[in-house]
Amino acid sequence: MSTSSVAPSASGRRPAWAEGLDELRAAATTEPGRLRMIGAVLVLLVVVFGAVTAWQVSDRAAAAEDVVERSQPLTSDAASIYRSLADADTTAAGGFLAGEEGGGATRDRYDRDIATAADLLAKASQSARGSDEAGAQIARLNRQLPRYTGLVETARANNRQGLPLGGAYLRYANERMRTELLPAARALYDAETGRLAADYDDAEAWPWWAMAAGVVAIGALGWAQRRHYRRTNRVFDPGLLVATAASVAVLVWLVVGHAVARAGLTDSYEHGARSLRVLVEARIDALQARGDENLTLVARGAVLTRDQRDFYEVGFRSGMRDLAGAGDHGAAGAKSRLGTALALADDDAGRGPVRDAVTYVRQWQARHARARAADEKGEYDRALEKVIGAGGSTGESFDRVATGLHKALVHEQGEFRSAADDGRGALDGLPVGAGALAALAALGAVLGIGRRLAEYR
Repeated sequence: MSTSSVAPSASGRRPAWAEGLDELRAAATTEPGRLRMIGAVLVLLVVVFGAVTAWQVSDRAAAAEDVVERSQPLTSDAASIYRSLADADTTAAGGFLAGEEGGGATRDRYDRDIATAADLLAKASQSARGSDEAGAQIARLNRQLPRYTGLVETARANNRQGLPLGGAYLRYANERMRTELLPAARALYDAETGRLAADYDDAEAWPWWAMAAGVVAIGALGWAQRRHYRRTNRVFDPGLLVATAASVAVLVWLVVGHAVARAGLTDSYEHGARSLRVLVEARIDALQARGDENLTLVARGAVLTRDQRDFYEVGFRSGMRDLAGAGDHGAAGAKSRLGTALALADDDAGRGPVRDAVTYVRQWQARHARARAADEKGEYDRALEKVIGAGGSTGESFDRVATGLHKALVHEQGEFRSAADDGRGALDGLPVGAGALAALAALGAVLGIGRRLAEYR
């Protein structure tokens, strides 16, 4: 026995949805019915296009905003935490060597570094929510920082009393800095750098769904107008023409706006964020080399490597290689921090301070060699004067290197901000504009189809 495809209800009537489906099929066999269906599809397509465009562009604009206002400043703060800790360690060693003579200024600088690191850690802890790695490193730093400062205070107290134990405490404090604090600060910096890279990726990703929706909507509008032309010989349908123009405007604005934003963000990364990272690392190398240089005189040969070389002198030479290359004269090595910074700088204002830093690094190396020669001859006081003296010392050269790197950092920060602002500015108004033009396109489609329907009344 055959059965109907749609079973009747208990009252003998078919379900309402089945009757509606039959009416839709019947309507589709007439031209007015087809026009209504075409109109509904066109409106749906342009509305979807506008909505997807607004959604994807808003996501990318938010990511660009995060690059400028959140992740890059947090990366900068993490770098400042590292720099402050490294500078505090270097300053503590320099103050130990200077004794009572340089106590006031050195102590103030050390205290500022520790206070800066503590303040930035408190700020980072509020911004690191959602990042387990950053949170873990901040907790580690907060645990280790009081222990380090306690060791430095003990070293100073012993040094003031003329006890040799002060040097041992200072070396132990430096060991804690090298093995606990600085690795944690580096890990925090790497975590924040990773967040910055992720925000860049999100901001620069092409809005493929929106572009595909735009192509489909414009294609459907073109097909509808061609259909009208073939059936009526009318070249233009004003409503559909407006809908097509509005949709094309949204698609062009989307592609061009995102391309400009992507170019600006890429420029901010290549000539801003990358340069900043290299300069931060160069600054850290200089600080660690200065710390090793001071500790060479503090330890006086008490800490040796496995091959019986002075541990801190080996560290100094390694830091200098990373900073400026292996050569003693001339330009920085291409693979060194300063050589890379020179290559990344895109104007003389950026290259000038780096070149100055290279010059003073070479001066520092030459003065260091003379200080080591005096120390190896047993002329400790003369060596000390060449390292921490008021004029012609390695400390003077180090300060000039630090000044050059600071100027370069300020310049590159400005370059980053300018390019990144241009990039995110290219997306301004696009989500709202896309919505408004999509609404205009939908209205145009309704009016265009409505005009054809009026011909059948």
